[in-house]
Amino acid sequence: MNTVHSFHRGGTAVAQAERAREAAVEAALARLDLDTKARLLSGQDRWSLPGIPEIGLKSLVMSDGPIGVRGVRWSADDPSIALPSPTALAATWDQDLARRAGTLLAQEARRKGVHVLLAPTVNLHRSPLGGRHFEAYSEDPYLTGVIGTGYVEGVQSGGVGTTVKHFVANDAETDRFTVNNVISERALREVYLAPFEAIVENAHPWGIMTAYNAVNGTTMSEHRYLVNEVLRGEWGFDGINVSDWTAARSTKGAIEGGLDVAMPGPQTVYGPALADAVRAGEVERAEVDKAVRNVLRLAARVGILEGAEPVVTHVPGEIDGEALAREIARRAFVLVRNQDGALPLRPGKVALIGAAARDARVMGGGSATVFPTRIVSPLDGLAAVLPEGALSYAVGADPRTELTVADQGFELHAVCRDADGAVIGTCGVPNGQIHWTDSDLPDGVTPDRLHSVELTGTFTPRDTGPHTFGIKGAGAFVLAIDGTTYYEDVQLRDEDDPFSGFFSAPVPRGQAELTAGEAIEVSLVHVVDEVPADDITFTLAHQEPLRDPDELIAEAVDAARAADTAVVVVATTDRVESEGYDRTDLHLPGRQNDLVSAVAAANPNTVVIVNSGAPVELPWRDEVAAVLLSWFAGQECGAALADVLTGAHEPGGRLPTTWGSFADAPVTQVVPESGELPYAEGVFIGYRAWEREGRSPAYAFGHGLGYTDWTYESVTSDGTTATVRLRNSGERAGREVVQVYLAPGQPDTERPTRWLVAFAGVEAGPGESVEVTVGLPRRAFEVWDEGNNTWSFAKGSYEIEVGRSIADRRVRTTVNV
Repeated sequence: MNTVHSFHRGGTAVAQAERAREAAVEAALARLDLDTKARLLSGQDRWSLPGIPEIGLKSLVMSDGPIGVRGVRWSADDPSIALPSPTALAATWDQDLARRAGTLLAQEARRKGVHVLLAPTVNLHRSPLGGRHFEAYSEDPYLTGVIGTGYVEGVQSGGVGTTVKHFVANDAETDRFTVNNVISERALREVYLAPFEAIVENAHPWGIMTAYNAVNGTTMSEHRYLVNEVLRGEWGFDGINVSDWTAARSTKGAIEGGLDVAMPGPQTVYGPALADAVRAGEVERAEVDKAVRNVLRLAARVGILEGAEPVVTHVPGEIDGEALAREIARRAFVLVRNQDGALPLRPGKVALIGAAARDARVMGGGSATVFPTRIVSPLDGLAAVLPEGALSYAVGADPRTELTVADQGFELHAVCRDADGAVIGTCGVPNGQIHWTDSDLPDGVTPDRLHSVELTGTFTPRDTGPHTFGIKGAGAFVLAIDGTTYYEDVQLRDEDDPFSGFFSAPVPRGQAELTAGEAIEVSLVHVVDEVPADDITFTLAHQEPLRDPDELIAEAVDAARAADTAVVVVATTDRVESEGYDRTDLHLPGRQNDLVSAVAAANPNTVVIVNSGAPVELPWRDEVAAVLLSWFAGQECGAALADVLTGAHEPGGRLPTTWGSFADAPVTQVVPESGELPYAEGVFIGYRAWEREGRSPAYAFGHGLGYTDWTYESVTSDGTTATVRLRNSGERAGREVVQVYLAPGQPDTERPTRWLVAFAGVEAGPGESVEVTVGLPRRAFEVWDEGNNTWSFAKGSYEIEVGRSIADRRVRTTVNV
């Protein structure tokens, strides 16, 4: 029985409801003419499909939603809960927590009138250079499938659909629209398709999103084999297949390749073009009917098709979003080093250091962006719980080495004018970034009347000195600061990248001497009559005065010397990790490494918080007392950090991906050659590759420390389950993630040395023993036989190895299967 469909009724009732929904779908389908069917498969705008009142179909609304539900407007008028990043969620190694996260997001979606979330992202951390890894879960397909299953179950338990993405092999951002990823069938099946297959089997998602890239020569929006034969045929997927935005390129190729919906609209390869292709005999009418049937089925499931009862008739109880965001964050923090019990913090004075401690980055860049009501920075969080006078702060080093979106100190709004200069609408904006479609336009503003948008307001600097202002976007701009025009010209567009205005680097266009605390007027006018008014994207960017880095580090060293503990927060920026581009190295930006080494030399009791969505190099890791990885921890990051640093809660995370140096990383290529990116490593990515190469990373997959110790006592197995007994041998209650790995008894160069097959969380008080039994999936013992194009059960002897990480295996037993 499917978990999602069994929340409120028994199996017979579920089957009856399914049959009734299918009957309603068929009845609705029969009432549609060809043109209406074709229109239904094409976005009517950026975020929705058209409603068809004559059959009782309401408009189906979609929204980005990995960490929060933004809705259909790029606006803070209707704020969103911002949960920790997907990588953070995977670091909890807790499917139930993922399920609760999904349930909360369904609650948010219903509040905003959203029927489908464009999430989760279950691509893999193939190379540490992948720029969007913060939005994906892990390097391991099994862990990814488990967490993704929980997320999908949670969202759909709230009556909201999901689109598991990006199907398949969208594991890097370089040339993502055109790259052809060349992958063996075995690697596809055992690694890249595996999480999708697990989620389809266990969570029954109502949607899939196909990727921009091609796989083995065929773009995924037209990949008949992987979509129609594997996804729908072998796995039995019966949901909607929606394109990634602008990915659909061919009317005939897409419909025959199994693509149901081409987004965004209104101009797509479907709609009138699809109806014309049917009339011309180029496309079979039955292909259109299949796609429409899938759309209507989704509409029925979410409750917007008249005469069809939705899957969920009683939604889950209300969830406190701020409390859950805080819980996930502290459960995701991974303590990778803790010499001599440096954490929890000892009583005394604390020097908090780092620009990232004051201006917290709580989410990754790109389409996952949301606008929460509040953000609790590490400085806010620690200041709230430490005694008065116990906390000092120093900037130390700023990771932002270039202009960023105008935010801190800016109060902005947008003014829309027609060609005569008359104001036709105004609205507030969350920061200096405008990313509008026609649905985002202020009340009263229509694309045909809109000539220019002015982003204007005040800026109150917090530092005296030269402030740099710049522009991101394409088209005509006028930039004025404090009454002086600094730029009036045209910035050119990158014709090869439809999202260049969103992901490109800001261009400096002026510098003004400003005084701390004295507000000045700012204005950026953008003429939009030369660009589509349904896609207005530009940014006012800013950079504070750059102080001498050595001087800042010296101030931090003085603060550290005067404290009992120094806590340094280092971080990446949205120019290092973001959708739209990959990394070129694993360095922390700016002088942050120098800062940590200098502070550690001044105070041996130095704790470093690393805020990144994916691995970075930590050359000073053996110089400091403790290292805590915080990921992009969502809006409550500072409060959760205070919980963990003070010992009120234990850091609960384990690494979902291997952390090591770029020089040692076995798989690094993300840049295509002549349009192709060979996945030459086959099944050997992540820890599988590190072990194959005999290399030792800084911190192994699965590693993570708590505030107590655990003794593993035994493991027994019959080949289908494994029972593990362990004891809390520390001095306080804690939670442990028991990890089960499978290793072939006979070495095989074609297979990994070992791989994750199961895990479970256990809790125990000091001195208490606990026993846990986990299932060993049959697939763990199978390999893909390329010769026979099928799964093959690999009989023989296996070691069941159990422990705290891939590198710290404590007990083992042998099974023969």
